[in-house]
Amino acid sequence: MKLAYAICGSFCTHDKALNVLGLLAEKHSITPIFSEITAVTDTRFGTAIVLSRKVGEICREKIISSIMEAEEKITKGKYDALIVAPCTGNTLAKIANGITDSTVTMCVKAQLRNRLPVIIGLATNDGLSANLFNIAMTLEKKNIYFVPFGQDNAVEKPTSLVCDFDKIESTFESAVQSKQLHPLLS
Repeated sequence: MKLAYAICGSFCTHDKALNVLGLLAEKHSITPIFSEITAVTDTRFGTAIVLSRKVGEICREKIISSIMEAEEKITKGKYDALIVAPCTGNTLAKIANGITDSTVTMCVKAQLRNRLPVIIGLATNDGLSANLFNIAMTLEKKNIYFVPFGQDNAVEKPTSLVCDFDKIESTFESAVQSKQLHPLLS
């Protein structure tokens, strides 16, 4: 299958995303996408250059990192699915409200315009606070499927939600059959 895989901020989950990306790349052709922040930000979890190199080695395809590239390639690409993981609360809020002002949200818009699945792998510190409403709104949207998620550290970060990265592939497999993987809450 032909997949697009978008990586947003949530830098602490990038290693998990890369593991999934590697497994998916063994079976599928993958076009990588970076949010603007991911493309340029160095953090204590790694540098943007090293992340770009790793993703390039896994996917062997140029990373989409601009709205113009996203609109052109994803709209015409007819991807079987778009996976956004990690999907930050900021990106989710934009998706929920139809705001297309970033590379990743343009990819989502283009994929939905083609009536093809978008898989969301949440990683947000405000999932049970400011972004709870956006999660609820997005759950109701056609062709959007969520990777099962839960609290990652309920004591120290009581509003934080993170997807189960090990369930991205099974969520994708269900989504291409127009089904949401359950249970949704892990």
